[in-house]
Amino acid sequence: MPLLDVQPEHSPFDPIAANYDELFTDSPVGQAQRSAVWRELEKAFHPGDQVLDVGCGTGVDACFLAERGVSVLGFDSSTEMVRVARQRVRACSSRFRNASVELETWSAEGMAAMQPDREFDGAFSNFGVVNCVGDLRAFALALARRLRPSRKVLLCSMGPCCLWEAAWFLAHGNTSRATRRFRRAGSKVKFTDSAEFRVHYPSIEFLARTFGPEFRLRGIKGIGICVPPSYAGFVAARFPRLMKLAIHTDRLVAGCPGLRVLADHVLVTFERTEL
Repeated sequence: MPLLDVQPEHSPFDPIAANYDELFTDSPVGQAQRSAVWRELEKAFHPGDQVLDVGCGTGVDACFLAERGVSVLGFDSSTEMVRVARQRVRACSSRFRNASVELETWSAEGMAAMQPDREFDGAFSNFGVVNCVGDLRAFALALARRLRPSRKVLLCSMGPCCLWEAAWFLAHGNTSRATRRFRRAGSKVKFTDSAEFRVHYPSIEFLARTFGPEFRLRGIKGIGICVPPSYAGFVAARFPRLMKLAIHTDRLVAGCPGLRVLADHVLVTFERTEL
């Protein structure tokens, strides 16, 4: 869930927190895209690790890791998202394997509020956090101060060119939405009864420059190349066999240069350099 440079009590994501899991997490598209990210999280983090979940949303990813022995400190700018996440943690805690989940309501600058000597074995953000952070360089430096050398950071962001999105909205005559990821200034987004905010779509090259030299790029995978974005989710429900084929194809081509950057989301893996 995105983490914004706003005061937590004014997060525009509060109105959608109660229905977020119903609309995305539990949908066929949400399950397919999140499962693809989970496979990479399992490779990066191991039992006994302590990791940061930046923009934890409703706590789905945090609970997934805790059930595999990874302790998580999750934070989000939305008080409502954190409230829902805490309910999930209470419901799932009996399945945690010698691991814990801590949750806080922090904005993007919130890492500065941690104990100064607290370090982590990794960090991740899922489904668009980095697209909503105003100062990515400051964010990268804050992460670098919290991670031990050689540890991983996995950032799942909305890429600068989603083939599905461009084709979908062009077919519906909506040129503005079809081209929104191409705009250097980003695009404005507003949920019902919430504040307007700006979303940027950084390229892999931009992320690599922004997170260097503290981090080196280690991997790129497309999340949702053939699997459609959430707004086209009814296609998956209507054609389950095609959805299964899309999921299988995504697993085969997720790391393919050229195709991977055309996905709905792009999962970028960085490694903390030696101090």
